[in-house]
Amino acid sequence: MPARLTASELRTCFGDGAQTFAALLAGRSGIGPLRHGTPSALNVAHGYHIDDGLTRDFAASRWVAECASRAIVAAGLDPRRRRMVALVGTGLRELAAVEAYATGGTAVAAHRLHFGDAVGGAVPGLREVVTVSNACSAGGHVLALAEDLLMLGEADAVLVCGVDATTESMLAMIGRVVERPTDTVRPFDVDRQGVLLGDGAAAVVLVPDDDGRPALARVVATGLSCDAHHETAPSVSGIARAMRDALTRGDRHPAEVDLVVAHGTGTALNDPAECAAIREVLVAGGADPLVTAVKGATGHTSGAAALVNLDVGRRCLADGQVPPVVGLRSPLPEGAGLRFADTTIAHQPRLVQCDAFGFGGVNAVTLVEAP
Repeated sequence: MPARLTASELRTCFGDGAQTFAALLAGRSGIGPLRHGTPSALNVAHGYHIDDGLTRDFAASRWVAECASRAIVAAGLDPRRRRMVALVGTGLRELAAVEAYATGGTAVAAHRLHFGDAVGGAVPGLREVVTVSNACSAGGHVLALAEDLLMLGEADAVLVCGVDATTESMLAMIGRVVERPTDTVRPFDVDRQGVLLGDGAAAVVLVPDDDGRPALARVVATGLSCDAHHETAPSVSGIARAMRDALTRGDRHPAEVDLVVAHGTGTALNDPAECAAIREVLVAGGADPLVTAVKGATGHTSGAAALVNLDVGRRCLADGQVPPVVGLRSPLPEGAGLRFADTTIAHQPRLVQCDAFGFGGVNAVTLVEAP
C-alpha cells in the first residue's frame, strides 16, 4: 500500500536538503581533504565530510537526532498522541566511537552503538526505536519496513532515518582495493576510480495514504531483494528483482518510470550492473528514463544513501529540474543508450525510481510520485 511522505530532512556535506539540492543543480562537488586518519596509511586522501564545528564523538547520533527532530516538527506530529515508531538504517552504527576507544578514548556502552537513545531523546513519545544495520541499502530497507507497518495498521506514522559517519575502518577497506587513491567519485564514467565516503544523515516521516495532511510526495512502493551473490560484487539479476518487486507492489508498468536516481557508486562492478538492470527491467519494458546520481557530489553516505536519493527524487518532482551526474564526463560502454543527465535538465517526472544496493546483495528500490 502506498504511503504519504510528510517530511524529509537531510544533512550532507552541503548542509540541509535544500542546500544539497541547490548544490546538485549547480553541479558542485562537496569533496575535500580527508579529515580522519592518515591518508598514506589508508590510501585515501579525500572525503565528503560534514563539518559542524563539533567533535567526532558520536557524530552520527548527533546528526540523525537533529534530522529526526526537524522532521517531526515539519510533519506537525506529536508522537505522544499517535502510535509512532522510528526505524534507523545504518551500515556502520557508531563504529567511530569504538575506534576512538581503541586509541585511548572513553569506553562505549553497547546500547549507544545503536540510535535508540539519540532518536528517542530527540523525539519524545516514540513507541520504539529500532536500528537496522544493513549495508548501503539500509535506508531503503527501513523505508520498506515502515510501509509494511502502516499497511498492517501497526503504526499511525513512522519516522524513518538513515545515518553513517566516516570511519577509519571503512576508509581502510575502500583504500586497499585500489592501486592509487581515488581523487573523486565519477558515477557511470569510463574512467571511474572507485568510491569515496561521505557523511550523511536523513529522516523522513511516512503516514498512511488516506491521511489527509499535506504531503511532499507519495511513496508508491519499495521493492527488496537479498541475492547473497557475493560478499561485495553486485548481481544484475538481484538488482533487477528488486526493481520488478517495486513495480509489482506498486502496480506500475516499467514504461511509467521516467527518472532514475541511481545508486551510482563510481565503482568497477556496480555501475555496469546497475546499467544492465535498468536496461533489462525499464528499457526493455518501454521506458526511456533520465538517469542521475548524487554520489559524485555527496560521496557514498551508506546507511543514509537511499533516503538521500528519495529526498532528491521528491525535489525533482516538485521543482521540475533534474541535477546532473557530478563527475560524469564520458559514459561507460555499458551505459550506451541510457540518458544520463550531463547538465541540469528541465524535466517534470511522473514516477521516480530511487536505487540503493549494498554488500551481500541487499537491494532496495523505491518508487515515488507527486502527492
